[in-house]
Amino acid sequence: MPEQTRRRIPLWVKIAYTLFVAVLVPKYWIDYGPTNFLYFCDVALLLTVICVWRESALLASISAVGILLPQALWQVDFIASLFGMPVTGMTAYMFDEALPLFTRFLSFFHFWLPLFLLWLLSRLGYDRRAFPAWTAMAVVLLIVCYVVSPPPPAPPDQPGLPVNINYVYGLGDAAAQTWMDPDLYFIGLLVQER
Repeated sequence: MPEQTRRRIPLWVKIAYTLFVAVLVPKYWIDYGPTNFLYFCDVALLLTVICVWRESALLASISAVGILLPQALWQVDFIASLFGMPVTGMTAYMFDEALPLFTRFLSFFHFWLPLFLLWLLSRLGYDRRAFPAWTAMAVVLLIVCYVVSPPPPAPPDQPGLPVNINYVYGLGDAAAQTWMDPDLYFIGLLVQER
């Protein structure tokens, strides 16, 4: 079969991935609301649906540039937490029995999505346009997050409400950073993203 017509991603992978996302999106929408999809990891998850169907090296590369490093930290924290030694605490919710097991199962995509993206890159190749494309997308996402997401903490009556999306108010969800003016912190975040 000629290279141009041969599928590089098997159909069953495309269907399985799409079904997973089709289950996750309404569940997250109900549990967390639409702003949850502004997180970089969720944007990468959604971009990857288009990527697998179009077999787009650019979209796989953009998603990988955006999340490989932070999700590697998520993986390390998750594994360390399994042994009672969390590194950052960012995966503590995965061990919170107050959250439904199904929701935590869906959230496990943070662990396997980076590995899936590496596999996609091995099949599709890396597109060098990814870094500037992700940078531009991330700057726009950060601005939107700063405008629409509330600072931490989440209100007691809505503990699942996404706050401090993509860390636009500081590095934690318990409280906003206070060591510098919030606008200056945000400008610094934008500058380091570029």
